[in-house]
Amino acid sequence: MTDFNKYEIVVGLEVHAQLQTASKLFCGDSIAFGAEPNTHVSPVTLGHPGTLPKMNEKAVEYAIKMGLACNCEIEQQNYFARKNYFYPDLPKGYQVSQHTTPICKGGFIKIASEGKERNIRLNRIHMEEDAGKSIHDIDENFTSVDYNRAGTPLIEIVTEPDIRSGDEAFAYLTEVRKLVRYLEICDGNMEEGSLRCDANVSVRLKGEEKLGTKVEVKNLNSIRNVKRAIEIESARLIDIIESGGEVKQQTRSFDANNGTTFSIRDKEDADDYRYFAEPDLTPFSLQEDFIENIRLSLPELPEARKKKYISRFGLSEYDATLLTEEKNTADYYEQVTDFIKDGYKPVANWMIGPVKTWLNEQAKTIAEFPVSPAQLSSLINLVQEGKLSFSVASTRLFEKLLADTAANPEVLVQQMNLMQESDSSAIEPIVDAALEKLADKVNEYKKGKKGLLALFVGEVMKQSKGKADPKVVNELLAKKLKS
Repeated sequence: MTDFNKYEIVVGLEVHAQLQTASKLFCGDSIAFGAEPNTHVSPVTLGHPGTLPKMNEKAVEYAIKMGLACNCEIEQQNYFARKNYFYPDLPKGYQVSQHTTPICKGGFIKIASEGKERNIRLNRIHMEEDAGKSIHDIDENFTSVDYNRAGTPLIEIVTEPDIRSGDEAFAYLTEVRKLVRYLEICDGNMEEGSLRCDANVSVRLKGEEKLGTKVEVKNLNSIRNVKRAIEIESARLIDIIESGGEVKQQTRSFDANNGTTFSIRDKEDADDYRYFAEPDLTPFSLQEDFIENIRLSLPELPEARKKKYISRFGLSEYDATLLTEEKNTADYYEQVTDFIKDGYKPVANWMIGPVKTWLNEQAKTIAEFPVSPAQLSSLINLVQEGKLSFSVASTRLFEKLLADTAANPEVLVQQMNLMQESDSSAIEPIVDAALEKLADKVNEYKKGKKGLLALFVGEVMKQSKGKADPKVVNELLAKKLKS
């Protein structure tokens, strides 16, 4: 039986992020997703003779943003190169990329996996244009090609071989997707191909320093599939070594349906691409003030925001993590807290409770949430001030606000007669009625079954239609159940 524990998995990831510019990297063609095939093309995209590229400045800005967020050194002297290879979806017969001068060097991304934090080192982040898309399942006799995507600006984020498990790869990709969304440079949608990942996988005996022969696994279209592919491929490599075979350097693909990888081709080396400087684009120099202005424009990033929520807002790590997963969620949360004094925890409870529940049920994002921050804060204030119970607020009033997005919570409370009753003289008769109705349970309570208290509270709340102040109810029950 194979002893997998004596081996170490070594993984490096190459992540391609499609930049959310309006146009392509070297021409004005749109990059909008979902258009009819071959409608976002021009002579430049198609590589017609005599056409000349013109660089997209916004793409450069976005690449620098990612580099700064990842603690990279920004290369000030840059140029593009031609990466030569033939494929039907590559109309020019070469891809314009950066080879010897990546715009961002070094850096790292912090991950948390299995309760431990560590930095995954980056080798580089460079810019390049995307290829088109080959489609093999439309025509049984031919491969169809859609060039809409050709020329779309990408950044490729390349790690050092620092990842040691599928779980770490999952954590790393989650952080990358979070970062590009916070920076608003890529939507991070792997299903639509705007974030794609290739995994370079090798194995070696624990304690060895020399890297094993690597295999590149491509066509990974979800973070979960990256994790699965690494686990499956590393097990395959160990089996080969254990059986006395030799691992071949290959490019493989992953079949998510049957959980296997299969060979596409023997792996090319960099020399096979015959890189040379792109003659139609001049080298470009980045000035310090240009880089500094981009640095100043960076939003508060997830890690800094999470630390702030824990240290300044007094939230638990769990709450802080959930609230900072998406920039729009964190933005909405902070907008609500602006209206509430000392409301960090109560607002977090609402965001993680009723708001998140509704978003999940409706399959919507916080950007589509119909209740404004001002409305939600007004609703929470009513609970905080004791004018409304959380139960009534989170069900009846919350549902009303979702249906009528122009409504004022304070007006609705009056119209719907939901104002919480805190006068003990008004609540006491309801408590007496509840205890009389549950007289047999009262006897059991007095004999030691203290867990029945919740039953009494529930009955009072039911009879008061949720309007009785729970604090007053508990005080009255405690007094009456002692006698």
